Amino acid sequence: MEYQDISYEIIGHVARISHNRPGNANAESENLLAELDHALDLAKKDDNVRVLIIGAIGKHFSAGHDLMDGMEKRGEFSPEQHWLWESEHYLGNALRIWDFPKPTIAQVQGACIAGGFMVANMCDIMIAADDAFFSDPVAHSLAAASVETLVHPWVMGIRKAKEFLFTGQRISATEAKEWGMVNHVVPRAELEQYTMKMAEHIAKAPPIGLRMLKRSINRSADIMGFRNSIMAHFDTHILSTSTNEHYAVAAAGMRASLEAAKKAQS
Repeated sequence: MEYQDISYEIIGHVARISHNRPGNANAESENLLAELDHALDLAKKDDNVRVLIIGAIGKHFSAGHDLMDGMEKRGEFSPEQHWLWESEHYLGNALRIWDFPKPTIAQVQGACIAGGFMVANMCDIMIAADDAFFSDPVAHSLAAASVETLVHPWVMGIRKAKEFLFTGQRISATEAKEWGMVNHVVPRAELEQYTMKMAEHIAKAPPIGLRMLKRSINRSADIMGFRNSIMAHFDTHILSTSTNEHYAVAAAGMRASLEAAKKAQS
């Protein structure tokens, strides 16, 4: 399959999937997510692949959900249709990364926002460039109860997750490491090489034992309530994006975005 919005490559025992919409700051369109799913399935079924990297081409990992793509394709959806679509896509995409049977590494540079935050944080390990930054501003910008997959308390702790989400603040890669979300911060020029070196080292481990180990660690998270909390939040998210408050805030934000786009073109 020829991909339009991602790239897929095999390097030894490592597969690398890269967001490839640099002109759109790698915003996560419906097609990009479909291609990501397809590539995940390829890597899952390829016995040669032992480790998966999810990264990005260009300045940013991902600026988040592609809101214009969403308005064009799903702007007239009812709450019921949104619930069905996002169950399979945004939530489903995130859980398919979490459930990927082999070790995964997020390779993050530049912006890692909202939908991009979900993708990166569903990986097992995160390596960030020193120019990376993280944000989930949707409580302020869309009057929504965070994004579809509330992984935040699991990767940064409850108090920091509340601060991060209530304020909509942007944190640096260094802060994200201090908060426990990022494993390593490296110079931007060394990000790809550093990530590949770790992936190749992990790939030296016996593959079946590694898969069993990941399964046990993920089951530990599930025993502590990970999957139940993720699923419970999703329904709250859908409700929060069906309120009059959400529609008013989102409409104002969309008008501002369109005005800014017109000024940029004039």
